[in-house]
Amino acid sequence: MKKVLITGGATGIGKSTAMLFAQKGYDVFVTYNQKKPDFDGVTKIKCNLENEEDILNLFKTVGNIDILVNNAGMIKRIPMHEMSADEFRKVVDVDLNAPFIMAKAVLPGMMKKKAGKIINICSMMSELGRETVSAYAAAKGGLKMLTKN
Repeated sequence: MKKVLITGGATGIGKSTAMLFAQKGYDVFVTYNQKKPDFDGVTKIKCNLENEEDILNLFKTVGNIDILVNNAGMIKRIPMHEMSADEFRKVVDVDLNAPFIMAKAVLPGMMKKKAGKIINICSMMSELGRETVSAYAAAKGGLKMLTKN
């Protein structure tokens, strides 16, 4: 059975994606940080995506996977001139650094098998911008370029 790991799987796109993979017969793992997923058919794992050690420990539970969906996202709707560097960093850690660390963790196994997929969920904000989402737009734009590379 193929294994899929979806970050941010409690609600929205992550939840819908997890449910679809589960219906198709995949062994599905979803991460969450605050709100535990309220649906069955998946393995739910609490993981703080701001913390590299938490991310790496995740793979001790999950093991090698076939598909990684980097879906988790954080947005802080704060005008740039009012946002602290710490708030900016937190958004970038979840939206850009975590997908990098996750991909780096799964790539060796995928390369060895010569199979696997990494799907990064970006946003229209990777192309556009708004005065209150500078960190989110910067991180999602970075994720878009990370995906291309």
